[in-house]
Amino acid sequence: MDQASTTAPSDWRSRLPEGIRPYFESAPLASFFLGVSSGFPYAMIGATLTTRLAQDGLDKASITAFSLAFLVYNLKFLWAWVVDGVRLPILGRLGQRVSWLILAGIFVIAAVANLALVDPSSSLLYTAYAAVLVGIAGATFDIVIDAYRIEILEPRQLGVGSGMVQYGWRIGSVAAGALALVLAARVGWEIAYLACAGFALPAMLTGLLYGEPKRHREPKERRAFGEALKAVYGPFAEFFRRQGAFLVLLFILLHKIGDTLGQLTLRLLLDDMGYTNDEIAIYDVGIGFWAYLIGIFIGGVIYAQMGMKRSVLLSLILMGISNFSFAVLAAVGHTNWGLAGAIGFENIASGIGGVVVIAYFSALCDLRFTASQYALISAAASVVGRVLTGTTAGAMVESFGYVNFYLITTVAALPGILLFWLMMRSGLVDASVGSAGIEGPGDARRDKPQEGS
Repeated sequence: MDQASTTAPSDWRSRLPEGIRPYFESAPLASFFLGVSSGFPYAMIGATLTTRLAQDGLDKASITAFSLAFLVYNLKFLWAWVVDGVRLPILGRLGQRVSWLILAGIFVIAAVANLALVDPSSSLLYTAYAAVLVGIAGATFDIVIDAYRIEILEPRQLGVGSGMVQYGWRIGSVAAGALALVLAARVGWEIAYLACAGFALPAMLTGLLYGEPKRHREPKERRAFGEALKAVYGPFAEFFRRQGAFLVLLFILLHKIGDTLGQLTLRLLLDDMGYTNDEIAIYDVGIGFWAYLIGIFIGGVIYAQMGMKRSVLLSLILMGISNFSFAVLAAVGHTNWGLAGAIGFENIASGIGGVVVIAYFSALCDLRFTASQYALISAAASVVGRVLTGTTAGAMVESFGYVNFYLITTVAALPGILLFWLMMRSGLVDASVGSAGIEGPGDARRDKPQEGS
């Protein structure tokens, strides 16, 4: 990109307050639009599909069974190597990341259109197949979007970029879900789903306009189906050759157990404490939504100011304290001010943690294997918590009560905090970072103001 094309935007950004200036650099802005497209497939097979099935008269057992479509998001690491290891014919001329971004976007549009044309009342099995297909397409889109995001962001932008992609994800999922409901009430579910398929376009257009990431690195071997075996094991072998790799993996597995356990039972706590639907809507949905957005912004700021290691450690501590706040709420009893404080603190902490921890996980990737490694990391980060919450959370509440349960979730956060602190002290955090987290001579400071401007 030539100087003439960057001078005006740089001058414009230089007049913004220093705290928000990084959010308006081109790579974080691109991350926002990537997030919009990443969020909408999840909404199409989540609350939106639940509403559609309910309105078609399906029983609750059949409706809840459709949640299995989300499992494919936890399995995406199984085929993420394809995005790294296979060069597409014809489209491949656009670059490895852009070509896969376009193909995955087309796949998502086709899958959502297919779901639009299904009649759940006449073919429940085909509807299930269509929902799983959207899940596979959405997970594949996520693989490419995550790799593209990590590779367009410089290390200094990882925090802000992670925040922007979360802003986009929230807005994309909420907007698609709302649009589907509004259109379904007027023109039917088929048109509603077909219209929502257009939410794939922001990421596709971003790829075409922004171009191939300058930080992308090609593996030494040729990207062809004949090299499939190397493409499969190469990303994992590279990660586990690093110093402290197994401790890093242990941290990824453990760091969110307490938070995941606590979140699953929150609505049960509020219901048993006698909160009305209106109160839950105001405090959990309303205050929680805005607090989370504030937390995302704070996370980007503290990542830039405190650096990766200290900001991650702080976020882990805050998320642990947030679980303790619900133990206090359960002990105090029904109080709207207490609920507002607990919900607000928990969502701000989650927003901060989401930004800085995702930035750290992004920095762990090798730029030659970004798609494969981030898919593995993101799957590992959620699998233990989801298994434990699905198998033990309800029984623990019944056995120990809410106060003790939330105290247990607070204690469950301690191993992750302690492990990360030990990794910091021993230098393993720095030793385990991949090339995505290391500033290199090839990094393009396309948003940096020109000297003298």
